[in-house]
Order: sequence, then structure tokens, then C-alpha cells
Amino acid sequence: MRMYNQKYIAVLAFFLTAVTITSCTKDFEEINTDPEASAHIQPSFVFTKALYDGAKNNLNLLLGTMQYTTSYNDVAGFGSKYVSSQSQQSEGVFSAAYYQEINELELVINNVSPNPEQVNLLASARIWKAYCYSRITDLYGDVPYSEAVKGYTNANYTPVYDAQKDIYLNILKELEEAATSLNATGATFGAADLIYAGNTGKWKKFAYSLMLRLGMRMTKVDPALAETWVKKAIAGGVITDDADMAKITYLNAGQDINKNPIALKLYNDDYIKADGNSNTEGGKYQEPFITYLKNNKDPRLGILSVVYVNGAADTSAVVQKGMPATLSAKPSDFITYSEPNQKTVLLLSGAKLLFTTAETNFLLSEASLRGWYTGDASVLYESGIRSAMKQWAIIAPGDGAITDLQINTYIKYHKLDATGTFDAKMARIYTEFWLAAFPDAQEAFASYRRTGYPALVPVVYPGNATGGKIFRRMLYPLSEQNLNRASLDAAIARQGPNDFLTRIWWDKL
Repeated sequence: MRMYNQKYIAVLAFFLTAVTITSCTKDFEEINTDPEASAHIQPSFVFTKALYDGAKNNLNLLLGTMQYTTSYNDVAGFGSKYVSSQSQQSEGVFSAAYYQEINELELVINNVSPNPEQVNLLASARIWKAYCYSRITDLYGDVPYSEAVKGYTNANYTPVYDAQKDIYLNILKELEEAATSLNATGATFGAADLIYAGNTGKWKKFAYSLMLRLGMRMTKVDPALAETWVKKAIAGGVITDDADMAKITYLNAGQDINKNPIALKLYNDDYIKADGNSNTEGGKYQEPFITYLKNNKDPRLGILSVVYVNGAADTSAVVQKGMPATLSAKPSDFITYSEPNQKTVLLLSGAKLLFTTAETNFLLSEASLRGWYTGDASVLYESGIRSAMKQWAIIAPGDGAITDLQINTYIKYHKLDATGTFDAKMARIYTEFWLAAFPDAQEAFASYRRTGYPALVPVVYPGNATGGKIFRRMLYPLSEQNLNRASLDAAIARQGPNDFLTRIWWDKL
């Protein structure tokens, strides 16, 4: 009887469906058209969304890799422990970027390209696309680029993976063309532009600063090419004033997309209770970061870090202590370890810095050492430190302020030794950059792979995927094996195995 009931139910369902479809055929299009929706994309709205998506597409797990943070939890601590079973966490940026900001920017570019009066809109979108793609390729190496997001326009759902060298050369070309096309008197995205509010002069500096960053990436793999693009960037005009920094400022309330993405994830994952003990994922600052700040009497220590003593956040240097990454269970003294300051690092309305004056100064200091720039390397290095400390007042006005006396005292004891070797000077510059980049661990990760600094000691933890080495790249998503296998296989054959220790094009020994 049960079998017959199911059969009749199925027949009845089919009959009702057929009747419904028949009755809806008339006026189907009118009934199923959203009166609130637009039949055409609004470039300004989509560009705003692409800015939010590109800025949030980062890997917080790299905070552990760069030894800023860690956890006793194997899952949450993957970035610092490299636990093999959690390796798929490294797929995140690749999986999200293409259907978010890359696709969104393609829609904007296709929409504004035909109109010469929208040249500034096109240039801004091209520059942001260059930024987003540089972040993707710097994590994975060869990735879909020339044929990416062509599913809508060309029905191409299996794009080839371009060689990273070719991607870099095209990104640099895009930056140069976009920068020179900007027109100070033309229309812009205006308020929809969350970075510069349509200021074309600042977008031009951002483009050339990205060119400087990417040019320096190539110093090991092709020094001559690196020199060409670094000099071109400097001649074009890079970010040297805090007012020109590329940043997005967020809100403390409303939808999550409006909140600082790094702060939001850290806050929700671990630090929402703000008591030093109820950290959901077991996170704390990692020992090397806090020890370095503390031993060097860095005034940022109290800005970035707190320990909860008798229920209150204590920023004094004497109580700060980083947690070892080798722990596999919650230690009895867990509450005594340092964690991010709610008023600065975890500030949901804090600015996210995309390209800083500090980075420019450190890169120019290196360029001077290489003879590619006439500025004084020591002066530029010290300017980098000063900018790096000042930027916390931009991220967190008031609570992030560091005095000139504190900065000058720190610089006095952390000079760039004029008599030191090139390598010794690079060590000083890029150890300071490691401090300056926080919490943008992805830029610290790129700098570390290129320069070898800071001289981090790898974490040796049972079951890690790298044999106790700091990894060099992220893994391609498993979904690519099913959906785009031929292209993926070609990339692996060219670049090397899809594992953590395969070096990308510019990351050479």
C-alpha cells in the first residue's frame, strides 16, 4: 500500500506542476521580473563591491606563517603549524577571487570601455584589477589570467593558466597604460571610489607604487627587468606622503562587508569575549613577534598588544608574552599570553592599508642600495620606520598614536649601518618591513620569500605538510581537478608540483 501511495503522490505532484506551468505561461515574463532590479549593471555600484571584495580577500592564516599569531588548536593554527590535514585552507583566495572581485571588475571594464568620457573609470578599474591579480598570482604562481572570467562573454569555462612571468609583464603594462590615461578633468567614480574618492592624481601614484612593488619582486629572477620597472615607477611618481596612501576606511556597525575584514575575522573567530581566556579558536600572538617587539623596546608593542590582568586589558610591556606555536592543547597559563588590542588591531572601523608610505620608503631604500635611485638609503629606511609607526594613528585615531619622542628614540638604536654589507642592510630593512606590514601578512609573506627576511625559524610540529619548512606557495583548489583539469595539469607540468614547497616564478634561491 505504501508503494501505491508514493506512486499516486508522484502523479499528483506532476499534474499540479503541469497545471501551474500552464497557468503561468501567460504574463510569465512580467510576473517574474523584479521591478526593483536594473536591466543593466551600474558600474559605480559594482566597482564599490569589487573594492570591498578585493580588500577582504586575504589569508588570515598567513598571520601564523609570518609568526605574528598562533593557536594551540591544530585547525585554527594551520598557518603557524602547517598541519597537513588542514592544507585545503590555503585554497581560499583562489576560490573566492574569481567569482567576486575579478568577475566584478570584468563587468565594470566591459561596461565603461566603449565610452571615451569614462577613461578615468576604466583606468581605476584596471589599476584595482592589477592589484587583485598580483595578490592572487603571488600566492599561487601560474593562474588563469588571459582567459579568466570569460564564461559570461565567451562561454569559456576552462581557462588556461598563464605563466606567472607573462601575468607580471601584463600587469605592469596595465599599470603603465592606466596611469598615463588618467585625466584630471574627466569624470570619476566619485564617492563610489572607497580608496581615493575619484582623485586621479592619487590613483596615478597608487599605480606607480604597485609598479615599484612588483618591479622589486623580480630582483632575484630578472634583475635587469626589475631595474627597468623600478626606475619607471620612480619616474612616474610613487606614494611618499601619508595623505596619498591607498586605504579603505570601514564602519563599526551595519553589514559585515562594511567592517575591517582582518579585524572582523580575528574578532569573531577568537577575541569577541575580550577576557583573555575564552578565545574560541585558541589564538594568541606568537612568541617571535612579541619577543622581537619587547626586546627592541618597540613603542608599537603597547599599541598592538594586551594581556588581560584581573579582567582588564593591560598594555604595559612587562606583561607581554607571545605563545609558542608548538602547543597542541590549551596551556594552564593561557590567559597570560598577549593578544590583539581591541582598540587598534581589532577595531572594526579601522582603516585597511593597501599601500603605505612605509612600504615605499623601504623599497626606495633598497633601490638606493642597488644603485637604482639617488636617494639616501639610511634616510629612506628611517623614514620607513617613522611612517610605519605613524600609520597606526591612521588606522586607529587616538588609540594608535605614537609620539615623535618614542619614534626618534627607537630610530636612534635601530640605525642602518652605513658600513654593513648589502645583505646586512637588507636584513635591517626587511625586518622592519615585517613589523610595518602587520597585519597585512600577505605582503610580509611575499617580502619574506623574496628577501629571506626576517630570519624566521620554521615551526617543527607533528604532522605538518612541509617537513618543518616555511611554505612557499598556496595550493590550487581541489575543484580545479574536476572542472579545469587539463589547464591545471599544464600549469603543474610547467611550474612544478602542486605543493607548499614549489617556488613560484620570482621566488628563486
